[in-house]
Amino acid sequence: MIAVLHRARKSLGKLGLALAALALAACEPVGMTATGPAIDTGAPVPVALLVPGGSGQQTDQLLARSLENAARLAMADLGGVRIDLRVYQTTGQAGEAGAIAQRAVADGARVILGPVFAQEANAAGVAVASQGVNVLSFSNNTDIAGANVFVLGPTFENTANRLVRYAASQGQRRVMIVHERTPAGEVGRAAIARAISGSGSTLVSTMGYAFGQNEVIQAAPQIVANARATGADALFFTADTAGSLPLMSQMLRDQGLSPDQARYLGLTRWDIPQATLALPGVQGGWFALPDPALYQAFQARYQAAYGSAPHPIAGLAYDGIAAVGALVRSGRSDALSGASLTQSSGFAGVSGVFRLKSDGTNERALAVAEIRNRQVVVIDPAQRSFGGLGF
Repeated sequence: MIAVLHRARKSLGKLGLALAALALAACEPVGMTATGPAIDTGAPVPVALLVPGGSGQQTDQLLARSLENAARLAMADLGGVRIDLRVYQTTGQAGEAGAIAQRAVADGARVILGPVFAQEANAAGVAVASQGVNVLSFSNNTDIAGANVFVLGPTFENTANRLVRYAASQGQRRVMIVHERTPAGEVGRAAIARAISGSGSTLVSTMGYAFGQNEVIQAAPQIVANARATGADALFFTADTAGSLPLMSQMLRDQGLSPDQARYLGLTRWDIPQATLALPGVQGGWFALPDPALYQAFQARYQAAYGSAPHPIAGLAYDGIAAVGALVRSGRSDALSGASLTQSSGFAGVSGVFRLKSDGTNERALAVAEIRNRQVVVIDPAQRSFGGLGF
């Protein structure tokens, strides 16, 4: 228990930036515009890539380089489709992003990929909305989605839908939500509740707890008692591996409630960092992840091309170019309109198929994995098309 408590203290101190990023809600999702600037598919199509370089922060510079590298890797896979990629550095600031988006459109950009951060993406979208240019941002904050802004990042809604429906298919339909009382925890709780309401499963209980080590220790017995009283056969956690998950999962086991009795479901990746796989508390837990084989192939190609591993979100830049390229290949002048971007068949990305929704969010094919004997074991593979995904 001492090791788990130490890990939890360290983890609980790291979540501030992630929570802050999720808290930056800029607007409510609205319907996408159906139009977009006309393009000449017989000539290279100007595409703007907005990256967080120029901030003076090494982490931003590395991310910017990785996004550009991934985009150029995707361009090499487009065959005869020609993309004129123009890279702009935003410094990671919303004020800069809006002005730079306007400059990119003035320079001829017909679509914008990026920026990364939610406030930036919202500012960029607002800045070019009157010109009908769509923004495929690398954010996962669905609060900024809508009008001419799409989010390419993985969303809580997508993960919650996948796991709730898979659990139901395995007979686990009485779900209890266990969430942190933080901005991220509240967003996650709402996403899980929506997924349950549309799945045929039952939300038997929702229990929140304050974000802190002592609060987790105090909440665990109450969560166990509530799970037993309501007959919950699945516990859906919003906590991540950098937050309270390591301690909470161990405390629930110590209180006698293991995944054998009520399956643990995770809204976030439980295999990052890899050391999490060794924790006793997460053994038997389920979480969702992109198709491992496809993403590993992308990592290998990137490593071979650039001599280093890609940033974890670099694949979103590849996906953006892949979507643009697939649409341009159609030869239609309205290929980059909102109506075209939201085609139901979707696109093939580095980690599987994905499609953009009319509200600016996205759906991605995900695999379901179990942590078993300190290893990630895929128990339900990601599908390779949207025909049977049930969305």
